[in-house]
Amino acid sequence: MTTRRHFMLLGAGTALGGCGVIPKVNDPVPLYTLSAVTQFDRSLPKADWQLVVGTPVASADLDTTRIALTRSPGVIEYFAKGAWADNAPVLLQDKLIESFEASGAIVAVGRDAVGLRPDYVLQSELRDFQAEFSGEAPTAHLRLTAKLVRMPDRRIVANIAIEQKVAAAGNALPEIVDAFDRAAGEAFQDVVVRVLTTQT
Repeated sequence: MTTRRHFMLLGAGTALGGCGVIPKVNDPVPLYTLSAVTQFDRSLPKADWQLVVGTPVASADLDTTRIALTRSPGVIEYFAKGAWADNAPVLLQDKLIESFEASGAIVAVGRDAVGLRPDYVLQSELRDFQAEFSGEAPTAHLRLTAKLVRMPDRRIVANIAIEQKVAAAGNALPEIVDAFDRAAGEAFQDVVVRVLTTQT
């Protein structure tokens, strides 16, 4: 009896679907990404060494696909109607690698999982990556610290601290994501130039 009842319910559902009665589903959540920097000064020094870009370390509230916001100190919230295409640290790592590649000034660059034997490793920590509401329009805040480590002796040859705050054009999520994109682009540009101009 149980098997027959299940079959009958499935049959009824199929019939309803055939009549155009489709159950309502939730609206899809838009996924947002960032842009790599594609243009650099041609005078940028050429590096004849290989670089591995590690995934930035981040606290649990930033190591997520959710787009963070804060309206009061010490309180993190998330936008409900949008998300990053990947966890924020991984997304930043991917676009930073693309930016190094676009510079055309380094022999090879990749992530730490591709089996490269690098001459240098860029290790970083993502400390801020949220929209901050303190006035009429929110501000995208990105703060990143990084260390360029020479291999195999693991000697730190450069410390890099990046902080970008970019005001959004409005309160809509696409406008806020655009501010994140501009902040990230400035950060990528700064990191690439500072790494490639370091006296290694």
